[in-house]
Amino acid sequence: MNYPQFSSESVCEGHPDKVCDQISDAILDAAYTLDPQARVGVETLVTINKVVLAGEVTLNGKLDFAAIARQKIAQLDYLDPVLEFTDKSDIDVYIHQQSPDIAQGVDTGGAGDQGMMFGYACKETPELMPLPISMAHSLCRKMDELQRVHRWIRPDGKSQVTVRYDGHTPVAIEKVVLAKPVNYQVAPADYSHFFYDNVIVPVLADYNFRIDEDKMILNGTGKWEIGGPTSDTGVTGRKIVVDTYGGMGRIGGGCFSGKDTSKVDRSAAYAARYIAKNIVAAGLAIRCEVQLAYAIGQSEPVGKSVETFGTGTSEQKVIEDFAWSLLNLSPKGINEFFDLRRPIYTPTARYGHFGHAEYPWEKIKK
Repeated sequence: MNYPQFSSESVCEGHPDKVCDQISDAILDAAYTLDPQARVGVETLVTINKVVLAGEVTLNGKLDFAAIARQKIAQLDYLDPVLEFTDKSDIDVYIHQQSPDIAQGVDTGGAGDQGMMFGYACKETPELMPLPISMAHSLCRKMDELQRVHRWIRPDGKSQVTVRYDGHTPVAIEKVVLAKPVNYQVAPADYSHFFYDNVIVPVLADYNFRIDEDKMILNGTGKWEIGGPTSDTGVTGRKIVVDTYGGMGRIGGGCFSGKDTSKVDRSAAYAARYIAKNIVAAGLAIRCEVQLAYAIGQSEPVGKSVETFGTGTSEQKVIEDFAWSLLNLSPKGINEFFDLRRPIYTPTARYGHFGHAEYPWEKIKK
């Protein structure tokens, strides 16, 4: 994989799809708080003054799904009625229990569904993630931080970064695109320079890069005043490229948010990242992609592979032996190895699931 330029995007925590991901994962965390064996598969849809929750939840206890959603919406700063989406918006709940046909396979330690999952790592950043997606996440995080201080900045937003490469090495930032809703009635006249000075300059400096202001695009149409579900309907699971590697590594067939960790869409993707990251951290490759595949109800992967794109420093068998020795790849083994059945998932639903040291699948095995 060798591109002269590569672009990745991220979205802010108030983006409609991310609102949905965070509500779905807040429900998962609430379920795991009550019952570590809970089964959760919840989808959220948001639009103008409306939230729809649908899916399956099976647990020992009861949850107030609407209250969980309202709390998360308020935390995401959707409080102003002018946005036409707030914590007071209507909520419809269509949640039932998990299908017994699925449960009979999961109960015995099998995968909650079939599917293929990918993990990726490279030496472009200290967190062993591709630079474009790491930088895009950091830009969105910085805009969200500023929004909490400067109230003329509103929820929602996006970033996009184009990086120029020399071989496998990032050498320059070609363009940065930012999008963030602004209350123009109270915004400073030089709000564009504000974003350059307070978002782009410090974030790029963290990665030892800089660009001139003319390489920034802010709100490409010239104006963005109201964001969120009023502007664009959101649905859980529509940002799987943002959630993973920004397009540089391949992605699996399913999203992560709103799913308990019996579902290999989530848990095996974490395991694949852990393996790929440890291969790169061990100096066995500069870039690495790991694929795992499962069948519903079956405990062991039906397929697994390691690709190093010609950057491996040892024979393929040595790399594979190392990879498959790192952990037990059954759903039960993955859950136990990372201690996944606990409420840690709402933060994963913003700024990506990978590259953050606090997550157990990001640890380097010593």
